[in-house]
Amino acid sequence: MRRKNGTAKGARAVKGPGPTPVSATSSATTPLSSALASTYASEAEHDISDEVAKLQIGALSLDALASNQLKSKRVKPQPFRFLDLPSELRLKVYDYHFVNTGHVLDLDYDNHKRIHQKLAILRTCRTIYQEASYLFYSTHPVRIFPTTPGRFFKTKKPLLARMKPNQRSFLTSLELRLGPGWSSPPRGWVVNPALGLSDCGNVTRITVYVECDPGNDFFKGFRQPDNFYERFSKSLLTNVLDEMPWVGYIEFEAWQNVKKSGALMRGLIEVVTSRGLKILWGKERGWTDAEEVEPQPALDLNAPLLKEHGNPPGIMVAV
Repeated sequence: MRRKNGTAKGARAVKGPGPTPVSATSSATTPLSSALASTYASEAEHDISDEVAKLQIGALSLDALASNQLKSKRVKPQPFRFLDLPSELRLKVYDYHFVNTGHVLDLDYDNHKRIHQKLAILRTCRTIYQEASYLFYSTHPVRIFPTTPGRFFKTKKPLLARMKPNQRSFLTSLELRLGPGWSSPPRGWVVNPALGLSDCGNVTRITVYVECDPGNDFFKGFRQPDNFYERFSKSLLTNVLDEMPWVGYIEFEAWQNVKKSGALMRGLIEVVTSRGLKILWGKERGWTDAEEVEPQPALDLNAPLLKEHGNPPGIMVAV
């Protein structure tokens, strides 16, 4: 069958007139594609849609967006460079760190809570060990013989003997407390090389603290005879000073019931003055270089007003 006007085989016939071709030389212009909104998605929009489709639903919330912004701005904190501070400021920090560790170091049951935990700073590094240990031991006197009741009081190894030689070399003052054990002093109260006094080369002052004087009339009937404790105390102080001839100051401190004119204090002062050492007086007792003023005896309201005179008998006199 003959094909009409060159119509392709299988092509459908178009009813009506077809579109009129526009010649290239026509004066009419077509609008630019960017001037009108396109009804088709561009390649960039296709890419964004694919990225959004890959996100999880939780990541599309505003909270997740804010958290991501915070994470991006977070900076890793740097440690404080303590050793960059001047040594004067570091010593101030050590001084504040060792607050509430007590004034005098001695064997005590609460040393672990009060002192040992504070000394953990010494394990930081070599520099801090040297600086902190020097400040701690140079500002805390050490009691030569323990006075804490119990097993520490009778120990044969006082705190001074338990310290290391370099720790004893940092000490600047010691305390000798007299009075405890006045009827029977502990056997461990002996001055010997194991005590370590020869290592205390920087000690310039020893505080002699007297808690009680057995020579007082209050102890009559309980004390040992022949001024036993007075002789023991003088011998103990003499042996300490023999081991430390470089000490230049002795400070006397005492409880209120101790008299400067008592036998014990007179014996101790005699030991110090015989060596030409400087005597200092503690603030607690308030003694000075002047002679102690004896207080007036209290009036006994129960004392009798009249007393019988022996010769001749039967005559009463006023007291």
